[in-house]
Amino acid sequence: MKPNTSNNKLFKVSRRDFVKIGAMGSTGLILGIPLACKQNKNTFLTGREDAVFAPNVYISILGTGEVQLIAHRSEMGTGIRTSLPLVMADEMEADWTKVSIIQAIGDAKYGDQNTDGSYSVRMFYHPLRVAGATVKLMLMQAAAQEWQVDISECKAFNHEIVHSSGKSFGYGYLTEKAAALPIPEESEVTLKDSKDFKFISKETVIYDLEDIVTGKAVYGLDKQIPDLKVAVIKRNPEAGAGLKSFNSDNATEIDGVSKVYKMEATAFPMGFNAPLGGIVVVANNTWTALKARDAVEVVWKKGINAGYDSNVFMEQMQRSVQKKGHVKRQEGSATKALREAAKVIESDFMVPHLAHSPMETPCAVARYNADGTCEIWAPVQSPQWVQQAVAAALGIEEPKVIVNVTLLGSAFGRKSKPDFVVEAALISKEINAPIKLLWTREDDIQHDFFHSNCAQHIKVGIDKNNKVTSWVHRSAFPSISGTASPDAKGPSSDELCMGVLDMPFEIENVSCEALDANAQIRIGWLRSVHNINHAFAIGSIVDQVAQARQMDPIDNMLDLLGSDRKINFAALVEGFNNYNVKLEDYPCDTQRFKKVVQLVKEKSGWGKSLPEGQGMGFAAHRSFLTYVACVVEVEVDDNNIKIPMVHYAIDCGVPVNPDRIRAQFEGGAAFGASLALKSEINVKKGAVVEDNFSNYHVARMADAPINTAVHFVENEEKPTGVGEPPVPPFIPALCNAIFMATGKRITRLPIKL
Repeated sequence: MKPNTSNNKLFKVSRRDFVKIGAMGSTGLILGIPLACKQNKNTFLTGREDAVFAPNVYISILGTGEVQLIAHRSEMGTGIRTSLPLVMADEMEADWTKVSIIQAIGDAKYGDQNTDGSYSVRMFYHPLRVAGATVKLMLMQAAAQEWQVDISECKAFNHEIVHSSGKSFGYGYLTEKAAALPIPEESEVTLKDSKDFKFISKETVIYDLEDIVTGKAVYGLDKQIPDLKVAVIKRNPEAGAGLKSFNSDNATEIDGVSKVYKMEATAFPMGFNAPLGGIVVVANNTWTALKARDAVEVVWKKGINAGYDSNVFMEQMQRSVQKKGHVKRQEGSATKALREAAKVIESDFMVPHLAHSPMETPCAVARYNADGTCEIWAPVQSPQWVQQAVAAALGIEEPKVIVNVTLLGSAFGRKSKPDFVVEAALISKEINAPIKLLWTREDDIQHDFFHSNCAQHIKVGIDKNNKVTSWVHRSAFPSISGTASPDAKGPSSDELCMGVLDMPFEIENVSCEALDANAQIRIGWLRSVHNINHAFAIGSIVDQVAQARQMDPIDNMLDLLGSDRKINFAALVEGFNNYNVKLEDYPCDTQRFKKVVQLVKEKSGWGKSLPEGQGMGFAAHRSFLTYVACVVEVEVDDNNIKIPMVHYAIDCGVPVNPDRIRAQFEGGAAFGASLALKSEINVKKGAVVEDNFSNYHVARMADAPINTAVHFVENEEKPTGVGEPPVPPFIPALCNAIFMATGKRITRLPIKL
């Protein structure tokens, strides 16, 4: 989840919205419909090939019977390009083999396209079900009119409308007739009963699987257009600092170099849209561009963050959290309860800066045209934001920017920022030619929007009856908003709602506090955002509390969750942010929370006897409205950590595509292993030290979990996020397992035994 730093807003898609946005994208609700109809007298399956039934911007049925479904979110390995269309296909009783999926360009008519914050399914599940069911109803109405029967005698089944007598019409045949009908009110539309689902909650292979495994899929780095040149940029190591001078004589002498010029740097804080600036090198191919970039001689200016040292800053934050901070949530008197406690458990926790390091680095193809339009092909998470940012940078109207979304070779939040696409568009305009801008791995790691480093202090009081009576949690980290605003002095309330202010334990005396910390490099949202830091600290201290209480860690967790209740955080925290949705629609329900804890205990074989050097660790966390409990098994041999087994229990409401959810949790465990075991960004004198995978370490095969099992709590609650929730509980569960195996408590990441 990201802060509200762009113009993107939550888009509520109602039936009327479908009608209105459909009209924006066409000449009307009926596209290319002639009056005559050439029908197949034998099967009544198809109509005219040029007939189209398009009642909304997401669904079209051709006269051939082909169903075209729009994927308006970005595919980066989550399977969303499959999961959202299959929701529509299920409700309209489509034959999946007759479905084509078309990737949407960036356009407001599709509603919110920002594929970020684990929003996609939970935002569009109901509206897209209604869209599919509306199409089905209109096809049934068309068939009933044709047969002159009551619609109750008609049923949709596998791409056909079937009459009770056994006769049938194919969807293709009915396109023109359905297109002539008025769109029904939503009150007239009946959604399927879950027992009748064909695709929802069933295993569905991703739509692009064959193209991906055979190398046919087009990612941003794969995109080619005629006359394409390659651009790279030499950048100041310090974000927001400029250039004193440069000499490009040696670079321009290299055969194939088109142009070397200065792009002005954007002063810190530069926001998310602006280019970093530097020396742009444009050449005929990648090798030439990189050679020429190396040949450019530069003298950089020093900026306001030239003295930034991330280790010194971490020590400053660690000292700050020892003192009382800005109180953001308070119940009872934690100070008094701690004074009276029989035991006090306290610990500091530290998390370094982290980089996104997606397998496909940022890249974009841009073509600025003579007519003042600009076309983009890029792996982006937020195409409408890109459209807005590019238009502003070029000084043109937004409709003149066409953003074509390719597949994304992972992203983790990095590719939701438009900066690299803005750079590409500016370069194309400057040289009057289409260009492909490449970020090398060194560019990616040294000039990222980094995850905030963070220091926390948690103190827990236990009374003489072994009851937890007080909880103090202090957190210090630079806010993501600090990348755009110099006024951001530390954690925002929205950011603290990711683990701190939404602490679900039934404890009488609570104080949740924030401490100031200024951003001194570009900070951005990374998969699961501040839940990474907060779940690590909370999951670890809860395990320490279990030890102090001489309780089983899972029994301790269930006790802390307390009574079955829906927690009214809005009454406890001013301006509480429930992942940008209403708390009454998605409450924090401790009964649901406890069910995932109990399920993971059952499925993992919790409490089984293990040999020396092995351990099981547990943690649970709610993020992006999803409840997750995790048990990690480890083997520690001579300080080498092996993870043979991970068990997840999850409650994400209706699991729309279980195959993709399992994949997300398997990947989430591997991602969590990287963050916990390997990854760390250090900054010295304002510049990032790490520059490639040789020193910014990510999990290798030997580090990643060998087996990951995912267990679902079955219910029919509204779907919630699944892309980010796997990461937060994995890290403390791993650390707690290491404690069980070695007796060593982990309080600082990455883990160093």
